[in-house]
Amino acid sequence: MIKLLEGTQGIGVVLAETMSSAKSVIEAFRGANVNILVQEFIKEAGGTDIRALIVGGKVVAAMKRTGAPDDFRSNLHRGGSAQIIKITLEEPSTAVRAAKQMGLNVCGVDMLRSNHGPVIMEVNISPGLEGIEIATGKDVAGQIIEFVEKHAKAGKTKTRGRG
Repeated sequence: MIKLLEGTQGIGVVLAETMSSAKSVIEAFRGANVNILVQEFIKEAGGTDIRALIVGGKVVAAMKRTGAPDDFRSNLHRGGSAQIIKITLEEPSTAVRAAKQMGLNVCGVDMLRSNHGPVIMEVNISPGLEGIEIATGKDVAGQIIEFVEKHAKAGKTKTRGRG
């Protein structure tokens, strides 16, 4: 898997099925002077991933995303589907550790189920909420607002356009 670091919604993700195709794609991206990430393809994930939404060090919602029949990416914007999922005991702690490592109180952590446990694919600092709220029936936006209200300190927020 070769990904553009600046890509979103599955755009800029390439599945290189052979070593020579991987080399060609990497050379092309390097020639275009873009930043890339190379990741192992986890075949056993079967075209699905798990998005865990973290708020304040806790998983507040989780969904399984499945790619469209003709696509290896599970992004909802690429025609994938989402459904609520019961996550394993190891998955919440993995997701929370990833958020903590990144210093994030609110984020989406995308994981794959591999033969050797959960594997982090991405930590998303601005995850879309519509898909996970529909799939889980949870008011994730409300939980984020409650967290911010509880942890905001008077006089510590900045506003633009004033003085």
